[in-house]
Amino acid sequence: MKFCGATGWAFDHLLHMIRIHHGNGVITYAFEQLAETPVNAHVSTRHGGVSPEPWRSLNFSVARGDAPERVQENRRRLAAALGICAGDMVHCRQVHGVSVARVGWDNAGTVVDGCDGLITDAIGLPLSLVFADCVPLLLYDPDRHALGVIHAGWRGVLAGAAPALLGAMQAAYGTNPSRVLVCIGPSIGPESYEVGPEVAALAQARLPNPDAALAYPNGAHRNPHLNLWEATLQLLVEAGVDPHRVEIGGIDTARNTQDFFSHRAEQGRCGLFCMVAWLSPTL
Repeated sequence: MKFCGATGWAFDHLLHMIRIHHGNGVITYAFEQLAETPVNAHVSTRHGGVSPEPWRSLNFSVARGDAPERVQENRRRLAAALGICAGDMVHCRQVHGVSVARVGWDNAGTVVDGCDGLITDAIGLPLSLVFADCVPLLLYDPDRHALGVIHAGWRGVLAGAAPALLGAMQAAYGTNPSRVLVCIGPSIGPESYEVGPEVAALAQARLPNPDAALAYPNGAHRNPHLNLWEATLQLLVEAGVDPHRVEIGGIDTARNTQDFFSHRAEQGRCGLFCMVAWLSPTL
């Protein structure tokens, strides 16, 4: 499948994310282009947890009414499936912003306040963010063996969350943007994401090629649809990323609620899935 990107030609971005069934009932998705790299990244689904409806079943939100002990058990089950320690995960208290924190093993098991992104070069340290339609973005620097992850909805995307994550890695590790591998995980897709005129106006003001990110399937005088994947891609390419090193998973959470939570499709009555990523030792 081809995806028309910000540079104006069609190229392969939509690789097939790898669906993994773990022995304890947990199901995750992994990025195809990371398969041969020393970085691990898994996007959880709603399968394999203990939470009842409407958080069925592998929910990682304690702020949407689920019991904290169930969320803790869900974290333990995901960690066991991935072969990591739940107590080592570093989390963010996400605020739909663009702040990024650099973390190391001193931060293991903590929640970093007021940020949506994390970067590290600490081997084995798991970074964890949660989602229910917003974009899970991962950057991997193969030269510096450094990792960055960020959570971005329309506010974060249009405010520059993706270039902010890249900029943080450049400042911390000397990352070369043209060498970075980019992975965009499951989130609300362009066919599902109708936005109001204020969001469309912001996209027009902030994106290099807004016409490629906004579509009007219901007519020119109706609300447009915003393509968060395309918007993220445009801003990364503008910052120097090679578009051929970008993988867009292409999974629309609003159309795949059997696997993923979707705030919009489920009208807020849902849990949150997560992306967990960590570095393996290099040879």
